[in-house]
Amino acid sequence: MSEPEPLQAISRYLQKQHVLAVCGGDPVWCANCFYVFNAQKVAFWLMTEEKTRHGGQFASDPRVAGTISGQPKSVMLIKGVQYAGEVRLLAGEEEAAARRAYIKRFPVAAAASAPIWEIVVSELKMVDNALGFGKKLVWQRSPESR
Repeated sequence: MSEPEPLQAISRYLQKQHVLAVCGGDPVWCANCFYVFNAQKVAFWLMTEEKTRHGGQFASDPRVAGTISGQPKSVMLIKGVQYAGEVRLLAGEEEAAARRAYIKRFPVAAAASAPIWEIVVSELKMVDNALGFGKKLVWQRSPESR
């Protein structure tokens, strides 16, 4: 059996998870956020107020990095993703489409009016010990598509 394309394997994992850690700003700060992964755009959509510490940092410096991981008890089952990208506040139809997807995944969010942000991913690295201890899958956005 051949190994799947890295982005396909990483996307399958990201679709099954729902919380990411995102870090950025100066001074650096990290926050956990519920997310929806858009595989076509290779982007995360998340909801947070601009007045939060991380929301304010998003507005002042869009460069972010973070992680997504489960909590398996066995080292051989460890899987996780590291990412880097740029975050932006969505507006108009882009915001409406992302909000619909977010509410579909997290119905309780229908009562919230917080803005929707998009992290456009530039790099993904996944560790998947189920494929072999320390096995890494890597994807990078091509410079012309940034």
